Amino acid sequence: MNLVRPIAAPGKPAAATLGLVDVDIHPRVRDLSEFRPFLTEAVWHRLVTYGIHARHGFAKGYPFPKAAPLACRRDAWPPGGGPPASDLPFLQEQLLDRYGLDVGVLNPLQPSGQGDVNDAFSVAMARAVNEWQVEHWLRHEPRLRGSIVVPYEDGPASAAEIRHWAGDPRFCQVLLMSRTSEPLGRQRYWPIYQAAAEAGLPVGIHAFGYSGHAMTNGGWPSFYIEEVQEHATSAQAQVASMVVEGIFERFPGLRVVMIECGFGWMPALGWRLDASWKRLRDEVPHLKRAPSEYLREHVFVSTQPIEEPERPEHLLDTMEWIGWDRILFASDYPHWDFDDPRLAIPGFIPEEKRATIYGGNANRIYRFR
Repeated sequence: MNLVRPIAAPGKPAAATLGLVDVDIHPRVRDLSEFRPFLTEAVWHRLVTYGIHARHGFAKGYPFPKAAPLACRRDAWPPGGGPPASDLPFLQEQLLDRYGLDVGVLNPLQPSGQGDVNDAFSVAMARAVNEWQVEHWLRHEPRLRGSIVVPYEDGPASAAEIRHWAGDPRFCQVLLMSRTSEPLGRQRYWPIYQAAAEAGLPVGIHAFGYSGHAMTNGGWPSFYIEEVQEHATSAQAQVASMVVEGIFERFPGLRVVMIECGFGWMPALGWRLDASWKRLRDEVPHLKRAPSEYLREHVFVSTQPIEEPERPEHLLDTMEWIGWDRILFASDYPHWDFDDPRLAIPGFIPEEKRATIYGGNANRIYRFR
């Protein structure tokens, strides 16, 4: 059956003159059996019998507010059944067609097996999730692109997975999570960056993940609101690690996209790193430039969740510091905090800047055009 539908986009933002690209869509399986064709008997048995074994010892339930089932919009459940974003025709109707998306980037989060304590299981699940993206989504809808899910705690295996899919235009980036067992600048992760750089693929780092460590410096938080605000601090730590460890000197062509991590933290992080570097630069002779220069050259951010300061000029100043060519539109479909592209980018941002955010920047970094 041909599942490709004609684009009818009465809701496409007028400012999206360079196209409309959504860099954060979260597909799900209708049920685990969709993975079965891509798993050995042994791995399938482990998945259905024992499930995902996260590194967090305290992770006993779904890590989202129970007031929002599966953290999703109430209207996102497909009429034919299944969880949100598990039905391609409904996703086409509710997202791609309704808003006139030219390209949507899939970021599978659960159950992907990324970061599982069993590395071999994580490796097998990563391949299955990537095969599933092809068979259930990318083969049927040319507006969608996939992210290469990798077992990131195993650097060589991740590099092998990247090289397996390298050159397939249906995949546009490598996907990691923001909470890993060690900071992402550490040498164990370098094979990932080498393979991504060789393939010319950006590395997307999405909020969440289970590291096995408490997400605050003082231990486990009491409330969800503490955990969700920590996305910004985990993003800062990861970016700082990658900069200070010299990742961008070692892989000068590498591009990193921080997804669903906010971006208001970027200027302050650059200022603080620069101040420390001026006094301690002899400790890191491999850094040839100020840390903020690496941030502004190699690190991109997504809009969802966009900061909403009381004074609009504060948002403009922040985006100016990051660089208007470094900001990408994201909707976070089908989650409860979904951003409607017609409303998400404030109107006080100049129209030409909004055009680059809506599509121009993503088309360049992902090479969609």
